Amino acid sequence: MDLDDDLPNKGDDPLTRLLKQDLGPLSVSELDARIAALETEIARTRRTKDNAVNHKASAEALFRR
Repeated sequence: MDLDDDLPNKGDDPLTRLLKQDLGPLSVSELDARIAALETEIARTRRTKDNAVNHKASAEALFRR
């Protein structure tokens, strides 16, 4: 399975552009800042996903009654 299989089909998608970005010219401090920003975004994405899962479970429990 190719990494591109998981990406949206639009070539101008921000995630696609991010993954194709050349990291070679970045300094160590710029790479550290990028990693910190990506880790923050991963945490935000996980919180959003958890909220969605919990919301769905709550709705399903409510309608089962």
